[in-house]
Amino acid sequence: MRTLRGEWHGIVVDPVRRLLRRGLSGLSLAFVAGFGVIFFHAIAQRPTGVTAVRILGGVSADLPLWLALLRTPVSLYVPALDLPVWAGITQLFLAFALAELVLGRARTLLVSYATTLAGTLTVRVMIALGPGWCGFGLPPRIGQVLDTGPSAAVVGLFTYLAVVRRAPVVFTLTGGSMVWESIAEPNLAGREHLIAVAAAIVLGLFHGRASKVRQLGTVLLSGGVPLPRHPIGMPLPVPVASGRTGPSAPGVGRVPLHEPPVDDCREPC
Repeated sequence: MRTLRGEWHGIVVDPVRRLLRRGLSGLSLAFVAGFGVIFFHAIAQRPTGVTAVRILGGVSADLPLWLALLRTPVSLYVPALDLPVWAGITQLFLAFALAELVLGRARTLLVSYATTLAGTLTVRVMIALGPGWCGFGLPPRIGQVLDTGPSAAVVGLFTYLAVVRRAPVVFTLTGGSMVWESIAEPNLAGREHLIAVAAAIVLGLFHGRASKVRQLGTVLLSGGVPLPRHPIGMPLPVPVASGRTGPSAPGVGRVPLHEPPVDDCREPC
């Protein structure tokens, strides 16, 4: 019960409180994503619109890499042809709304784009490997399949939220449904959803550890462990050498006094 209560507060109660404080401005990404899908869906209802949508946001593995990367941001708003658009818009709006309220706009865009891009690039690796490889490789004809839609971003955002908010129920529903989808209907979308889940888990594990990652990168690039830095104006401790020391400087910072040798002959010899 404690886990369910914490998950309820982290996924539902806390975002609702932030929404009440920020108002509808806290859902700007969700509105843009929803209207973007509706816009491209309306354009695609005409033959000329289908061509325009394909040129702007159509991504497939047989495209040059630079062109696929250029179209990938727009492809998030192009609805998949084999999925109901209105059900997808509902999931898309909810995912972006929760993520924007919990994570902020910048991190929401980063996670959604990174998980989508991870699926797009991994498909190219699968096709390059070819059939086989314990079912990991794909035949070259898959490169002609249109790879669009916000589903990978939606799956990635839900998984990322489940990891950073420690919500096992949401994580099980998201990851478990993707595994079941890939088993029940093995296709390109199912594989990309699993890749999106894996990428979101990795990103979620690094959440809140950006400073440690930067520090580790600095150490690796410098080739050593950085020395401790002392505040300006603070004297550095002086090591104490063996021998006689001045009585007026006890403790740390005593400097040995080098005295001339004592001559016991007090009269001229």
